[in-house]
Formats: sequence, C-alpha cells, structure tokens
Amino acid sequence: MLTRLTIRDFVLVDRLDLAPARGFGTLTGETGAGKSILVDALAFVLGERAEAGLVRAGGERAEVTAEFDLAALATVTDWLRANDFDADEGLLLRRVMDAGGRSRAYINGSPATLQQLREVAEALVDIHGQHAHQSLLRADAQRALLDTHGDLDALRGELGEAWRAWRAAESARAVAGENAEALAAERERLDWQVSELERLGFAGDEWSALNAEHRRLAHATSLIEGVRAALDLVADDESGSASRLDLAVERVDALLDVDPALAEAAELLRSAQVNLSESTSILRRYADRVDIDPQRLDEVERRIEATLDCARKYRVTPEGLPALLEVAKKRLAEIGETTDLAALDARVAATRTRYATLAQRLSESRATVAAALGTEVSRVMQQLALAGGRFEVALLPVSGGSANGDEQVEFRIAGLSGGEARSLAKVASGGELSRISLAIQVVTSQAARVPTLVFDEVDVGIGGGVAEVVGRLLRALGRERQVLCVTHLPQVAACADWQWRVLKENDASGVRSRLLTLDALGRVEEIARMLGGVEITAITRQHAEEMLTTGAMD
Repeated sequence: MLTRLTIRDFVLVDRLDLAPARGFGTLTGETGAGKSILVDALAFVLGERAEAGLVRAGGERAEVTAEFDLAALATVTDWLRANDFDADEGLLLRRVMDAGGRSRAYINGSPATLQQLREVAEALVDIHGQHAHQSLLRADAQRALLDTHGDLDALRGELGEAWRAWRAAESARAVAGENAEALAAERERLDWQVSELERLGFAGDEWSALNAEHRRLAHATSLIEGVRAALDLVADDESGSASRLDLAVERVDALLDVDPALAEAAELLRSAQVNLSESTSILRRYADRVDIDPQRLDEVERRIEATLDCARKYRVTPEGLPALLEVAKKRLAEIGETTDLAALDARVAATRTRYATLAQRLSESRATVAAALGTEVSRVMQQLALAGGRFEVALLPVSGGSANGDEQVEFRIAGLSGGEARSLAKVASGGELSRISLAIQVVTSQAARVPTLVFDEVDVGIGGGVAEVVGRLLRALGRERQVLCVTHLPQVAACADWQWRVLKENDASGVRSRLLTLDALGRVEEIARMLGGVEITAITRQHAEEMLTTGAMD
C-alpha cells in the first residue's frame, strides 16, 4: 500500500508530505482548492504523461515521491530483482520534471524509464476517474480481472503453455516441409562423416600415445646401442664404475676404525652403490625388451598419417576428432526428428488436442463466472444512481485461438444510453464510468490484486441516499484494501476512516494549496462546511456529527 507521498512545486502545491493510512480515506475541500491535483501528482509519479506546465510558477522543477509497503506483494519484489533494482527495503518511486519539460524517473534510487514506472505501478495503484487512466478499459485488464475473480489464473497459465507447445510443433512441421531437400543433403553429408570417423575409431588420448610409440620405434637402434654402451661403462668387470665404486667402499669402511668422522661419506658411497646396482638392472631389462620392429613402425606411421589426413579434412586437431564425431551424431539425431514428418504431424495433432481441451474448459468456466459477475455488478449499479443499467461480460470468439484462450473478454453496459449492450469504454460518461468501476471493484475486491485504489469524484451527478450508498461501498472496499476518494459530498466523506482537507491560500509568493489531516473535531467542521456552506450553525454541526456517527456504523 501507499505509505507516503511527497510533493514539491507541483502546480499549486509548493510542499506537501502525506502519510495515507489504511482503510478508506477521503480528500475534501472547496472547488478549485486543488483536490484533483493530488491525484494528478500520484499519476505523475506512476508514469503518466506530463507537460512542463506542471511545474509551480517560480519553481525550478516539480518533484513527486511515492513510498510503498510491499508486504504480500511478492510479484513486485520479483519484478524489482528481475529488472536489477534493489528489492530489500520496500519501494520508492521518484519522478522529477524541470521547467523545460525534461523528466527523469527513479526506482529505489536507481534511474528508470517511464515504461518501468508504469509497469511496476500497475501492480500497486489503480486510479479511477475522469482525469486519469482507467485500467478497466483495457481488454487485457478485463480478462485478467474476470479470470482472477473466477480463480482461473492457473488454468489460463496451463493453457498458455499448451498454446506455445502447439505453435512450436506447427513451426517445426512447417520448417521441416520447407527445408526437406536441404536437410536431406545435410543428413547425407553427416552420415558419410560419421561413418568415416567411426571407421577411423580414434580415441581422444590415443594421439600422444601414438607419437610416443613412434619415437621409440623410429629410434630403436640408437636406443639399444646407447643403453648397451652405458652398461659397458657401468658394469665392466675390471674398469666399470661398479667395480671402482665397490673398491672405494671397501677402503673407506677400513678407515672408519681410525676416524669415525668418515661415517657419513661411507654411508653415501654405500647408497650410490645400491643406486648404481638398481640402474644397471633397469638398463639390462630395457636392452632385453627393446626390439627393432619395422612392421610395427610401419603400422604406427600409417595410423598417424590417416589421423592427420582426417583432421586436416575436417579442419580440427587430431585430439578434436572424437568431439567432432559426437557433434555429428547429435545433429544427425536432430535431423532425424525434424525430418520425420509423420512424427511431427502426430506432435502437432497431440498439442492441438491438448490446447483445444484446455481452451474448452476455460471457455466454459469463463462463461459461468461472466454470468455471475454480470448479475452481481448490475445489482450494485442499481444502488449507485445507475438504475436500469446492466453490466455484461461478453466473450468474443478469437479465430484460431490465442495464448489466453478462444475468446476475448469485453465488459459491456446496457440500459444507460440505449437498450443494446455496448463496450464499457463507448457507453459510460466520466461519472458513470467511475461508479461502474466502483461497483466492479466492490464485487471483485477479494480477487483484485492492486492494493491501493484512488477514486476521483466518483460521486459526480449523484446525491442524497445514493451518495450515502457510495460512501458505504467505499468503506466496505476499504476493509480489503487502501482506498482514497476525492469527493465533494458530505455523505461520502462521513463514511471514511480518515480525512484530508485541501485549502487554497494566497500569500506573497502566490497561490498555493495546503493540506490538513483532520482530527475528530476537524472532521465535524469540514462535514458541516460541506453541508452548510459559508454559514456553519450549531444545527449544521449537529447534523455533521450525526452523519459521522452513522457513517462509522458497519
């Protein structure tokens, strides 16, 4: 809900800081005092189009800030995060316009576009009146309201998924039909590629092993000769390193009794003796194992050449051949699916059937909800000086269906300006539209999601008992959500939970509007003023007190 509204240099307002309460509140004041200016300021910060004339005379810029409590509004929090705005501490909308008409907007301190302001505002505030946007005139809002009221959102979401699956299946079938020749050529090429790579049978870790084996086979002779030469140097019985090392060990060991300080040197010589013996054994085993194998060398060279030819052909490294094979197989499988026309036709039929089944369920449910909504709203309309008016929800067929079903929802009114039911936007006047909106909001208050409702002079053209009915309906609506109503009727104001009064003042700086939050005595005086005009008598005050007492009764 709206918790704070701050206005600076906006039309007649120089500075206002407002803290709307919960429930139903009214905004009253003399004609021309600036009641609707506050509604315009709220619309401005919610992203409505505006002109430079909104800046107060003598001011440099107009600025409006609106703060909202997002409790139980997870969809708004999700929207903020999805659009990279801070979502940890409520919501602060701010819009500034300079005297030249340039406008800037901010969401939680970060720059935003007007479109983003409007998107988030749709979930927060709905303004009903002659001078502001009216969501109930939009076809999508009418459909959403009907579905939400009838608890049909889940079914409509399921239908949307079925619609998208059907359209995707039809698109895949169309592409397959149009590209059949090209896909057949691609499949033939991939078949050949997969066959060639599978015949090669090249593994990812084979390339390094092949090259290592090739080096060993190609240098087998030099390896054998080198190892044997090394053995001769080490293991010769008379002049080899092993014999000389054995002699050195014996002589140092003989000296240990004379000087124990030679112990470390003796230990190192014995360790060298062991290492030399082990290395000699390893060299002998290697010399016995290495063979000169021209046939195996030829096989390895042919394998390397075949691998390199294949890699050059497909412009990859030898190590990349296994991955290339997997990609080709995957693409072949995809082509197999997209060229199986019978399977594609079956998929189209199945998804179309699922859509049709869900669409029929949704249409039947909508028809039931539409009839009940029409009856209930029509009943409330009779209490709002709209006698003879009838509210209807028309379900207009949509050729070929849509993601929202087989019909378009249209709110219609009959009996106000002719017997034939016509679109809500084309029939009702401004005042009638506000009262019809009120009737719809009262009936659908449990289902509607917008937490703050603003009604700008919904009581135009009514009075007496009807005005009292309007007030009681607004009060009832205020139990569910935050409601603010601009009114000039005391019967409506007397039903409010709280009340503001707007005053127009003249001083050295010019004309400006000022707002007062009325206490109990202030409300009596304001209701009395609305009843009696300039002269307020004791009887008028008594009448005002009685109206406030009656208005507070549930």
